[in-house]
Amino acid sequence: MYTLLKYALCIAALALGGGCGNTPDKSHPAYAPAEPIVYPQPAASAPTGSIYYAAQNVALFEDTRARQVGDIITIILSEATDAAKSSDTSLDKGSSTNIGGVVFAGELEPDVEFKLSSDNQFEGESASNQKNRMQGTIAVTVARVLPNGNFYVQGEKWIQINQGNEYIRLRGIIRPVDITTNNTILSTQVADARISYSGTGATAEVNQVGWLSRFFMSPLWPF
Repeated sequence: MYTLLKYALCIAALALGGGCGNTPDKSHPAYAPAEPIVYPQPAASAPTGSIYYAAQNVALFEDTRARQVGDIITIILSEATDAAKSSDTSLDKGSSTNIGGVVFAGELEPDVEFKLSSDNQFEGESASNQKNRMQGTIAVTVARVLPNGNFYVQGEKWIQINQGNEYIRLRGIIRPVDITTNNTILSTQVADARISYSGTGATAEVNQVGWLSRFFMSPLWPF
């Protein structure tokens, strides 16, 4: 009994250690900011008194919207989902069979008869409701400019609150024409979006189901 208890405690310690190892780091390489591409600059020329210099980028007729790798875009998180599903099933089946006047050994036996009957019923009802809402902003960088001109953006935001950290991560594809003049875009306009919101620390750990409870709720527990 003592040996079995010792093995159980070892397994529990390994499970807890594995659970602690799943805590995400403070940064993820897939959401790291992209560095701008450095293009060779033309050689500086001697001042001629003109406003324009070839060695300087003077954007007189351009807005501040992102257009190349490394530029920053503000994503306005405006996610809201509301789903509801219900089902109601009712089945009823009945049958009856009566056999009388059995012939036994060549003679009719009117007093012998057989009766068979069955009745089956099934009723099932289920309902499911789910609502999600996310609001806020996150600044991301342009990681790639696709051949069709769309931008592949990525970024993350970390916020430390008391004894824990909260983070938001976002990746996806946006169209340059959807970017507003103040360099913002709605999250609902991000294609193939990957948005995650979670946290680390003691506050997040107490809201997680323990490994033993997850085992009893998993399909591995047949009872």
